[in-house]
Amino acid sequence: MADEHEDRLRQHEEMLRSLTAMFVRMDGYLAQQATVNERLTAAIERLDVTQARMETLLARMLPQTENGRDA
Repeated sequence: MADEHEDRLRQHEEMLRSLTAMFVRMDGYLAQQATVNERLTAAIERLDVTQARMETLLARMLPQTENGRDA
């Protein structure tokens, strides 16, 4: 009976060690993912600015009639 209890206790301790190691790895992964997310957000914001500038340039380059449509 005591052996069963000790075996069960060892199994639980091993599970806790394994879970702790998984959480540590997951924390590192989440930190890396946060960095990637920040970089992607910054890139998207730059693309939005570039798109707005291109739209402005195209609007200046393309002739329009009085009603806003090509003749």
